[in-house]
Amino acid sequence: MTINDIAARTGFAASTVSRALSRPGRVNRVTRERIQAAARELNYVPNVPARALSSGRTATVAVLVSDVTNPFYFGLIRGAQHELRAAGYAQMLVDTEDSPELETRLLSTVRQSVDGVILAASRLPGRAIIGITAELPVVTVNRNAPGVRSVVIDSPDGVMQAVEHLISLGHRQVVYVAGPSCSWANEARWRAMRTAMAKHGLAATRIGPFGASRRSGSAAADALLNTGATACIAFNDLIAIGILRRLGERGVDVPGEISVVGCDDIFGADFCSPPLTTLAAPVEQAGRVAVSMLLEQNLAVRASRRNVILPTHLTVRQSSGRAPRR
Repeated sequence: MTINDIAARTGFAASTVSRALSRPGRVNRVTRERIQAAARELNYVPNVPARALSSGRTATVAVLVSDVTNPFYFGLIRGAQHELRAAGYAQMLVDTEDSPELETRLLSTVRQSVDGVILAASRLPGRAIIGITAELPVVTVNRNAPGVRSVVIDSPDGVMQAVEHLISLGHRQVVYVAGPSCSWANEARWRAMRTAMAKHGLAATRIGPFGASRRSGSAAADALLNTGATACIAFNDLIAIGILRRLGERGVDVPGEISVVGCDDIFGADFCSPPLTTLAAPVEQAGRVAVSMLLEQNLAVRASRRNVILPTHLTVRQSSGRAPRR
């Protein structure tokens, strides 16, 4: 079954049928619905490789994440996939393994096979991301680059909320447990913490960098104890959960001796012992918004949104409490 059969059934030109099926935003609603209904009746299945050869489009979008095993990305991947499926696109998921070199190689491999790219927490330098936009539509998530459309979860504001929370509990020595040095979000969170601490006349301390994994939490916990701090804010929940586990092994009471705060509110943050105080973020919404912004570029729609900032809020659980008396 071909588009010519659909054209014969509906009375529209084959070129109109092609536009309605591959670029529905360029065809009026009544025409589009008639053509799509005929395609369903005739059990039309598009030949994607042939469409790509003739139109230069593949109806596929690559979503690159820095670590596919991090539960933070589950919601983002799901949100992106739902939005893409509704628009008739497929999702190509790519794990860059926190490596800018691997991310560069994988982008070079897939760029001929996709219509656009979503870079989630990209580890690439800004100039490299800008260079990609010359070849493909690009939207970044939790990463800013000049002139590139982005969706940013406002974790810096959440870090400020966390600092205020800890200071209200009497903490004066708060440590930031840094994540990967190539992470844009890591530096943004550290700047926010310094600003929030300085507002109260306090100095911010930083340890790390550490890998963004639970395994890194053990080394982070040992380093944290050496600082004498009474509280910490970790780059992400995986590091924070690793810290909780190591502190438990060393017999350190949380939050009696040290309070621990994470970022992201991943699945399992409320199951650990004690349940983790952390920053909750609309991650699935970030995936949906990123896809919407990307498809606006693909459909040559004049995009009104270049940078979207999504709010975060602090979820207080049992891992944070009053500062111990020294």
